[in-house]
Amino acid sequence: MFKKFTDKEMVSSVNNSKSSVQRTIRQSVSKQYPFIESVLPQILPKKDALKIVKCHEHLELLAAPNGELLFFKQRDGPYIPTLRLVHKYPFILPHMQVDKGAIRFVLSGANIMCPGLTSSGAKMTKVDNDSIVAVMAEGKQNALAIGLTKLSTEEILEKNKGIGVENLHYLNDGLWNMKPVK
Repeated sequence: MFKKFTDKEMVSSVNNSKSSVQRTIRQSVSKQYPFIESVLPQILPKKDALKIVKCHEHLELLAAPNGELLFFKQRDGPYIPTLRLVHKYPFILPHMQVDKGAIRFVLSGANIMCPGLTSSGAKMTKVDNDSIVAVMAEGKQNALAIGLTKLSTEEILEKNKGIGVENLHYLNDGLWNMKPVK
């Protein structure tokens, strides 16, 4: 999604959100990510206006008042935290760990295959399909990518074939390299 993303070409407008819109965003984020509840006031403060960045291809980014990118969503999909936010608060998403051999493929934007999640260096958190997860790597502390599970944990173990997690946002992609919004 963000492989060829550049802020100069892709961003069409930046607006401050209304308080009613901000309240709706806070509610949907807290409902979608139950572990974020304790740090939600720090991430999405009630007093400060969020910046909504509209981009081409029906992409919407949420930025803090200081310009730091917090969440993104495409069309009417869920709000997905950025990697920078997951690095600050790693407990907000369930983790799927890949083995060392998958690291370079994940960092080039490839989807995470089932065998990479079931090998000896990999670990999985029990999740359903269509869940947002942080993709971790064996021997690494921070997340490599944010992904969307295509199969549940049980199905991944059972089939062990095909795409297990769709790679949505990874280190050094266009969103990662985007400067804070002004």
